Amino acid sequence: MDPEERRTRIVDACLAVMIRKGIAATTVRDVAAEMGSSPGLVHHYFGSMDDLLATAFDQAAGQDLAETRAAMAAHEDAVERLRIFFGTYTRAEQDWAFQLWLDAWAAAARSPVLQETSQRLNVAWQRLLAEVIEAGVAAGSVTCADPAGSAWRILSLMDGLALQTVAHRVDVDRDAVIAWSTAYAERELGLPEGALE
Repeated sequence: MDPEERRTRIVDACLAVMIRKGIAATTVRDVAAEMGSSPGLVHHYFGSMDDLLATAFDQAAGQDLAETRAAMAAHEDAVERLRIFFGTYTRAEQDWAFQLWLDAWAAAARSPVLQETSQRLNVAWQRLLAEVIEAGVAAGSVTCADPAGSAWRILSLMDGLALQTVAHRVDVDRDAVIAWSTAYAERELGLPEGALE
């Protein structure tokens, strides 16, 4: 196995443990055990556990972002791109991804590298949404005086609802998260009711 393959295997093992145990509870020993290897091998490829955790989180969250961006890029119409954004951002089969975000935000206060990673990815999601809002404004299909602010407000609502669902198991299901978020976005962006369904 070449060094890049071994590094990838370490990151994959770390992600598997993070999904199972959470970011804060993931240790070098856990990652090594997941790989059937020694902690020394993990230390050889990563200077600190925080670096490894941030890399694994970046891989998982970055892949979701890339998939959403690619799906949106396949369409010209801004409203259709917004529909895709909502549909891919709140996938029902991805509770583990929202749990990772929750863990990353909690750990970011103590880990500068994880803080930088989560902040960079969060801003990238906001920019993706702001850009499609700007495109809709330019095309005349969306009304919005502050695309950047609207993007932050919409994302904050979606994140808050989704994380409540995942972390607290409140009586709000994924359908409600999507329905409430899209209804809010329609009002925020001057779209007719049901335009983002």
